[in-house]
Amino acid sequence: MMAEYLLFGTERYALPILQPLADALQDAGHGVHAWLVDGARGTALRGDVRPVADARAAVALRPRAIFSAANWVPTFVSGAKVQLFHGFNVEKRDAARGHFRVRGLFDLYCTQGPATTAPFAALAAREGHFKVVETGWPKLDPLFRGDDAMADAWRAAAGGRPVVMFASTFTERLSAAPHLFDAIAADVADGRRFWLLTLHPKCPEALFARYRSLCGPNAAFVEAVDLVSAQRAADVLVADTTSVVSEFVVQRKPVVTFRNRAPKPHMLEFEDPGDLREMLRQAFEPSKALRDALAAYADEIHPRRDGLSSRRVIAATDALIAGRLGALGRKPIGRLLRGLQIRRELGYWGLSRG
Repeated sequence: MMAEYLLFGTERYALPILQPLADALQDAGHGVHAWLVDGARGTALRGDVRPVADARAAVALRPRAIFSAANWVPTFVSGAKVQLFHGFNVEKRDAARGHFRVRGLFDLYCTQGPATTAPFAALAAREGHFKVVETGWPKLDPLFRGDDAMADAWRAAAGGRPVVMFASTFTERLSAAPHLFDAIAADVADGRRFWLLTLHPKCPEALFARYRSLCGPNAAFVEAVDLVSAQRAADVLVADTTSVVSEFVVQRKPVVTFRNRAPKPHMLEFEDPGDLREMLRQAFEPSKALRDALAAYADEIHPRRDGLSSRRVIAATDALIAGRLGALGRKPIGRLLRGLQIRRELGYWGLSRG
């Protein structure tokens, strides 16, 4: 039966998470609407995704479910509240303040793999007011399905050279971008490798300008909406504590990390920018131990490689609404305060449909 669904995002990086789900919903014959606020305001999803202008329009829509690629969701809008996550758990913060923080806003958590399913399932058993289903992550569907013209174009621009992707978080104390610029610029100038350069949308504009200045025959800049294509095109990733590391590792490709907050066996970790070229040499000649570590970590965080995570999210949501996942307990009292904060942020004090 056709229904109306609402996709919710607060940053530009939500777009590649929501787009595969939008496509899957439309393929199933549903109506798809997108409410993009804050840092995502002014952007749009491709295809016949209808934009929602404001909170009143979202309330009037009365969607069957809201899929959020943020850590919060408008509680005053009707429909099941489904958490998709805006990234993998990269341990930037402790568990209580980071990836596993539960505020009583969501009815269903669609987890990416065993590494997140088990902790959330334990929380669900304790709290009782939400359900957990391991679906895989919609953002990675295009990583394993179909052709990718943009990835092909970057490979063609490389002209047979190895392709290195660079990605960096916006968190200043963890960002590699200011420290590695000179080393990356030198390797770009050398020309033996082709670089795909990207930064978190929240990074300073001056930093964007510096990295964009490297573009030419040996490098291209990648916008946030095209990250999956870049990951498909690249052979090796250079990064820091960004969640792009985990996304890349799902392909079982080597990653070189600069001062990662929680280095692991699947990473080639280094601290001196002068060591970049040596680390790249190791990445392009991975040992068996490194290949095994990459495969093991990939299976732990996102074992699905069929490109069908969006369909599983829809199926899990249907199961929740139909009651096949069991009854939901009462939401915690703290949800009321957070709900008021969300109303203030979105400028809505009308009737609640949540």
